[in-house]
Amino acid sequence: MTKAEIITIGDEILYGQTLDTNSHWISGVLDEINIRVYQKTTIGDDADQILGAFREAEDRADLIIITGGLGPTKDDLTKPLLAKYFNVRLRMNEEALSEIASIFKSIGRELTEINRKQAEIPENCEKITNRLGTAPGMWFDVRGKVFISMPGVPFEMKAMMEEILIPKIAERFGKGVIYHKMIKTIGIGESNLAELIVSWENDLPENIKLAYLPSLGQVKLRLTAFGNNTGDLEKQTDHLIDDLVPLIDRYVYGYDDEEIEGVVGKMLTKSGSTISTAESCTGGFLASMITSVPGSSKYFKGSVISYSNEIKTAQLDVSEEDLNIHGAVSEPVVKKMAESVRVKMGTDVGLAVSGIAGPDGGTPEKPVGTVWLAYADSKKTIARKVNFTKNRELNIQFSALTALNLFRLNFSSN
Repeated sequence: MTKAEIITIGDEILYGQTLDTNSHWISGVLDEINIRVYQKTTIGDDADQILGAFREAEDRADLIIITGGLGPTKDDLTKPLLAKYFNVRLRMNEEALSEIASIFKSIGRELTEINRKQAEIPENCEKITNRLGTAPGMWFDVRGKVFISMPGVPFEMKAMMEEILIPKIAERFGKGVIYHKMIKTIGIGESNLAELIVSWENDLPENIKLAYLPSLGQVKLRLTAFGNNTGDLEKQTDHLIDDLVPLIDRYVYGYDDEEIEGVVGKMLTKSGSTISTAESCTGGFLASMITSVPGSSKYFKGSVISYSNEIKTAQLDVSEEDLNIHGAVSEPVVKKMAESVRVKMGTDVGLAVSGIAGPDGGTPEKPVGTVWLAYADSKKTIARKVNFTKNRELNIQFSALTALNLFRLNFSSN
């Protein structure tokens, strides 16, 4: 059996200010792939202690997993000490830099020099993408041992482990082959999804594991199959998915690398249809998601960012009466927005969003996070009200995702 050791780094853990939930969770997922954790070590932000822990762990373990100490400040020592331990230099990883820059751009912040340095990693490691944060993970395969370094932030670490590292570890240390299949769902929470498929999950064969991977507005189901032949595992997994999909068909939008905006694009392309958007609280974010797909110019014609009531009336023919009686965040207004943008842009479909993103602007009747969305085509107009969070950025992203899902559920090429 492969021997593993977990090293958690940080004064805050030793001081009792932060509870180490990481090593507990990592031990559980390693056990599922037949890797036993023989030791857990917690050390503070001290260079000599950290280097000593690396040496001792390499002597007694095959797999060394390290969490913590990857932040951008001077007390984050893990990365430079790994470079020192392996006697290599830190080098800028352009892929990591691009990923970090995208994160800062998405939240409207400038990338500083200290943030750029987070993309510098030891030259002998493989970069592991951190899609939820700015500190990339690192995989070292040296002297027959594997060192893995990850952020200490639990949700960043878990996503990295579940989506990338567990399969990679199983393949590196396991026997036979491993096969993965991702089923992507939207519009349903993790617990509700689990209730719908509990019987199916309980009947899974012993060689297939299911993981729930929740993300913004979505839940991914990852099937990981272990065996001796990839073709056989693929067939076995496909049969299981055939039984699964009828239970959750309304929520399944794609598989593996597919994203909801790409699925919407394929639906429009296949039918030769076009779409336009009318956005208030999302401020163009919905249009940005649609146009992030290569080739979207074939089906996306434009958008009206009707952030003010004046633009809603002047550009989208929303009546002042509806605004006065119902308010900008209402069913009549969002329906008119969707219908008008479709007609004015000359598209087959119009999508509209109007809501209270926050942090201000809410009322007892319409609290922050209240959003109305509408879908309109030549035959029907469908509106939906949702209540999201008190966080502005999350509300904007949730609204755009929900609008795309509204399209998916209501679009017909007939």
